Amino acid sequence: MNENRPIFALMYDFDKTLSPKDMQEYGFIPGIKMEAEEFWAKCNEMMVKNNMDQILAYMYVMCKQARGKMLFTRETLQALGKDVKLFDGVKTWFKRVNDYADKRGMEARHYIISSGLKEIIEGTPIAKEFDGIFAAEFCYDDCGEPCWPAMAVNFTSKTQFLFRINKGIMDVTDNRRLNEYMPEDKRPVPFRNMVYIGDGLTDVPCMKLVRANGGHSIAVYQEEKNAVNDLIIQGRVDLVLPADYSKGKALEKAVFAYVDEAAAKNASVRLHIESIERAQAEKEREKREAWERAK
Repeated sequence: MNENRPIFALMYDFDKTLSPKDMQEYGFIPGIKMEAEEFWAKCNEMMVKNNMDQILAYMYVMCKQARGKMLFTRETLQALGKDVKLFDGVKTWFKRVNDYADKRGMEARHYIISSGLKEIIEGTPIAKEFDGIFAAEFCYDDCGEPCWPAMAVNFTSKTQFLFRINKGIMDVTDNRRLNEYMPEDKRPVPFRNMVYIGDGLTDVPCMKLVRANGGHSIAVYQEEKNAVNDLIIQGRVDLVLPADYSKGKALEKAVFAYVDEAAAKNASVRLHIESIERAQAEKEREKREAWERAK
């Protein structure tokens, strides 16, 4: 890692962004002998009946429905990650982006910001590619079983993790430093060096925040484009592209173009900062010389 190189950060939702379905539908739901529609209907019922956060509702239903049907621990949840399918090109995507950013004098870093389960994501073959995984997570008792939600990441709370990346404060328990003032030029990852990739409405707050601060947002889709077309028509994203991460496809070309743009912008910003520093140094020198003459 070269600390002098600018960081180019890519943030991804997970379900239906890197993977075609919700992660619970690959191993967990079949493991408890339920159909996906039935499971999500129970989650929705729990949410509405108890005026409950959507993420907390599905976490509760997972715990309840797993009882007596499958072993439910951090390790068994992580093991479910191996069954999660990924879109075309995802497994080689990270190296291609890293290599291209490196050629442009930047360091690419990848982050997950998801309402899915961190434990399952940690078990996927791409988990090692991420510099941070921010997702829902359980707290475990002495027997290793979930006893309480440790983290619930819904569509609005996702935005805090953009600021954590922006300021370089990755410890999710450190809220004091996160909320302290930090000058823009001291932040490790400027928003202009960010790209957020997601698939729908739950990503809108992050998409808009990144765009509003000079970065870029991409909405990906599988077959149905109506929802994501609305996002670009409404000015919430920069691009609408197929969720195909293969070499030479539109998504790769777009991200490479954003790397180019960020590299050029960083060069111009660096020149601007250097010019300010020279002007400040000259002013200080003039003050010292005037003081010397006045003695």
